[in-house]
Amino acid sequence: MNILVGYKGTNVGKALLDIAIKHAKAFDGKILIVTSFMGGEKTDGVEVAKAEKNLEQAKAYFADSGVESKTHMLVRGLEAGEDIVKFAKEENVGEIIMGVRSRSKVGKLIFGSTAQVVILGAHCPVLAVK
Repeated sequence: MNILVGYKGTNVGKALLDIAIKHAKAFDGKILIVTSFMGGEKTDGVEVAKAEKNLEQAKAYFADSGVESKTHMLVRGLEAGEDIVKFAKEENVGEIIMGVRSRSKVGKLIFGSTAQVVILGAHCPVLAVK
C-alpha cells in the first residue's frame, strides 16, 4: 500500500513521521513524502530549498527505520490541498497522513485549509495528526 505523507517539516513533523512508520510497517507500505507549491511568483526560492532539505531529512528518517520512501516536490500550479488529492489518486495511495494546526475561524476563512480540502476531497482515508 502506498501511504502519502503531506510534509513541510514543521509543527508536528516527528510525530507525523513516527505514525507513518508504524502504518508502513503494519501494512507493508511504501511512503510517498509530498510537499506542494503553487509555482511561479507565489513560490519563493528559499522556501523551495528549505522544503527540499526537509524532504531529504524525512527520507533519511524513514530509511533509518527500515521503511521505503520516495520524495515528491509538486509544483503544478495547484493549491496544496488540491494537488495532494490529485497526486494521491494518480499514485493509487491507500492512506494520506498529514499534520494539522489550530487556526482561528477567520484564519481558515482567509487562508483556507489544506487539511480540510484533503479530508473532504480524498478518495482514501486521511489521518490528521495534531
